[in-house]
Amino acid sequence: MKRETPAPVLAVDNLSVSFRHGDSWQKVVRNISFSLYPGKTLAIVGESGSGKSVTAMAIMRLLSTRHSRTEGQVLLGGKSLLALPEEEMRRVRGAEVAMIFQEPMTSLNPAFTIGNQIAEVFIRHQGLSARQAKQEAIALLEKVRIPHAAQRFDEYPHQFSGGMRQRAMIAMALALKPKLLIADEPTTALDVTIQGQILDLIKTLQAENNTAVLFITHDMGVVAETADDTLVMFRGDAIECEHTPTLFAAPQQPYTRALLSSVPAAGEMDVSSTPCKFPSVNLQTGEIHRYPPEADLSLTSNEPVLSVKNLVTRFPVKKGFFNQLAGYIHAVENVSFDLWPGETLSLVGESGCGKSTTGRSLIRLVQAQSGHVRLHGYDVLQAGRQQQKRMRQDIQMIFQDPFASLNPRLKIQETLIEPLLENGLATRQQALARAHELIEKVGLSVAVLNRYPHEFSGGQRQRICIARALAMNPKVIIADESVSALDVSVKAQVVNLIIELQRTMKIAFLFISHDMAVIERISHRVAVMYLGEIVEIGPRQAIFANPQHPYTQKLIAAIPKTDPSRRHLLREANNDELPSPFRDKDWQPPTRRYEQVGNQHWVMR
Repeated sequence: MKRETPAPVLAVDNLSVSFRHGDSWQKVVRNISFSLYPGKTLAIVGESGSGKSVTAMAIMRLLSTRHSRTEGQVLLGGKSLLALPEEEMRRVRGAEVAMIFQEPMTSLNPAFTIGNQIAEVFIRHQGLSARQAKQEAIALLEKVRIPHAAQRFDEYPHQFSGGMRQRAMIAMALALKPKLLIADEPTTALDVTIQGQILDLIKTLQAENNTAVLFITHDMGVVAETADDTLVMFRGDAIECEHTPTLFAAPQQPYTRALLSSVPAAGEMDVSSTPCKFPSVNLQTGEIHRYPPEADLSLTSNEPVLSVKNLVTRFPVKKGFFNQLAGYIHAVENVSFDLWPGETLSLVGESGCGKSTTGRSLIRLVQAQSGHVRLHGYDVLQAGRQQQKRMRQDIQMIFQDPFASLNPRLKIQETLIEPLLENGLATRQQALARAHELIEKVGLSVAVLNRYPHEFSGGQRQRICIARALAMNPKVIIADESVSALDVSVKAQVVNLIIELQRTMKIAFLFISHDMAVIERISHRVAVMYLGEIVEIGPRQAIFANPQHPYTQKLIAAIPKTDPSRRHLLREANNDELPSPFRDKDWQPPTRRYEQVGNQHWVMR
């Protein structure tokens, strides 16, 4: 007997969205059509500005009717959402369709406890008493694996970590067992291990309730793990919609190929011990150009350009009416490593592990308590004012947010020549010539020099920050999460630029990141940080192929695999969050022992 195909939970037909632009209307989403069935996941994938989040907001009718116009048809279980009165649509939200947003802290009310915000859903939609609603809310918190749910019912959003806040948002969204869950970039702001936990949680709850999931993302690794079908959006158009394994095996559109080529496949770097650029794709022809691994430039010197020994950075915590010292945040604890000319050493770990504080301590943006940092023979931590000035010519930093790093009132030309003039390294004419050289070196036209930072995209702004870091001809560049805020293809372009600059200028990079996929592409060596300490350090190949420390193994296991055939595999259920690095004022760190397990490969025991 032939099985009947179930009716779609969501059917979208020729959905278009326009935004008011002055006296005219500008169409930002054009004629999107798709169907989503019970228990299935459809991913809408594309980069910033592609229209994927606007599509989701239009389905939920969350766009302002004064400034936007939605056309087409959206059917939820046969019911036309665009034709419903607002009062009826308000009832549908939460009960029949729910949404999880990217940043849970902005979605949760900071003035109410987590538990009360979830209980309110039951009180409003099901008319439960406060006591019954509390019981249901606690049961939900347990279901989304929040430890000690009953005790945490009365905690506020700021008392939850990012991963736990997102779990609470999932609990709230699924409280009434909606037919459809829309997840708009729910893991983008999370560390890789927490991301893995959230993806597995959504899959588990989806299977229990046969929920249809519309997953909005720019991460093709997440798509491979979650989606049955994938719709690719580019500048407001749906350019490709296909069964996910088919899309990954044989993408038809050049843009889809570009997205996939920007995501490293697991194990494809095993054959090389040196960094390798991401493939580039011609968006007109779809032709993919793959680059060979870089030559190893990191072993041509007998002395490290930067040597760090027993670096300690702690932040005092004061409590009570008299503001007495209660203890310290042990952000960096006895960290030691060498960085060689022409080498990229990556510091990797989750948020709060101390990797960014390590980078800032090296150039004295934060004050270290003890240790030695030697740059070309002189001790950075003991340097006087004049030595510091010289030091900052040799070691530069690129930050995560390029917009916050650039002065919005200075044109790009002034931004690039300012450090040269300030340090007396060039006349204005020489500095202008250097600015032209630098801007071309990072792949931008000299025409951009007379523009302001707000006139550029995120990727272009990060290129400008790289150009500014290069202005002083540094020996070392510390890149602190410098690509984490960028779209996947832009991220690949910036990584390729860094690799190319290292090849031509022999600069040493300390690359700080939580993105293991990028780390695998860009690194010669990798140091893994956990609670302020380096727990494993070694050649990139050894770390990824043969991780020894349990935390390293956990990080690597959590990397989304770009192989849809593995999407049915769940990771081992794990609710662990990074413990607090706070210690009492009298606490003394234990003596650590490192064991050599391979060539230049050391692990903490």
